[in-house]
Amino acid sequence: MSNKEYTPPKVWTWDTESGGKWASINRPIAGATHEKVLPVGDKPLQLYSLGTPNGVKITVMLEELLALGKEGAEYDLHIIDIGEGEQFGSDFVKLNPNSKIPVLLDQSKSPPQSVFESCAILLYLAEKYQALLPEDSVDRMECITWLFWQESSASFLGGGFGHFYKYAPYPMEYPIDRYTMETKRQLDVLDRHLAEREYMCKSGYSIADIAIWSWYGRVALGDVYDATEFLDTASYKNVLRWAESIQHREGVKKGLESAL
Repeated sequence: MSNKEYTPPKVWTWDTESGGKWASINRPIAGATHEKVLPVGDKPLQLYSLGTPNGVKITVMLEELLALGKEGAEYDLHIIDIGEGEQFGSDFVKLNPNSKIPVLLDQSKSPPQSVFESCAILLYLAEKYQALLPEDSVDRMECITWLFWQESSASFLGGGFGHFYKYAPYPMEYPIDRYTMETKRQLDVLDRHLAEREYMCKSGYSIADIAIWSWYGRVALGDVYDATEFLDTASYKNVLRWAESIQHREGVKKGLESAL
């Protein structure tokens, strides 16, 4: 049956044989599937993550903090293999009931502070180390606004475009068209915005750049989804200029190397 002939049932039931790259781990319920103790190192910060766009945000942020000489920003990185379902281990679920990477555990606090959701982690680290977040109230809100923009937009880029273009069990015209249109609209938003400034915020490089670059910058550069020709990312010249400048930052290069 083609997707054009599909009629939704009155009550949806879980089809574990739905196909696609992540079919074996996706499920409509929460909670742990198995007991597993997480490793814990001796650094102040423990990061449980993987080299996905959301995971890259945090390793880049931590390396940028270390490059700024921030004491206490040292971290241990523990890889969570989401393809093997390690995010459903008992200890991981205790840190993040939503079972998604990344998760940060701040051992400098008593009791240790756990933070999940990548943009929440960026904001937490920026406030903790007083870096990469403007102090001026107007500039600060501009930065937070773009941070939230990325958080709300990523579902269209990753869960929408990325899934149907790259990971779905077979090509489907309607969802690919739908999410490609929205992805290109968002790239146009960024391109118009970056025509007037070097970074996302007029105050300079910030957590907004880190968050947005990890998704849109890397898509534009061809590091995510291998879709530069399909999306015609070369036409977004301001996005490419911005993405390439960030790509060459030492903290960004080290953050990528540690995560991938």
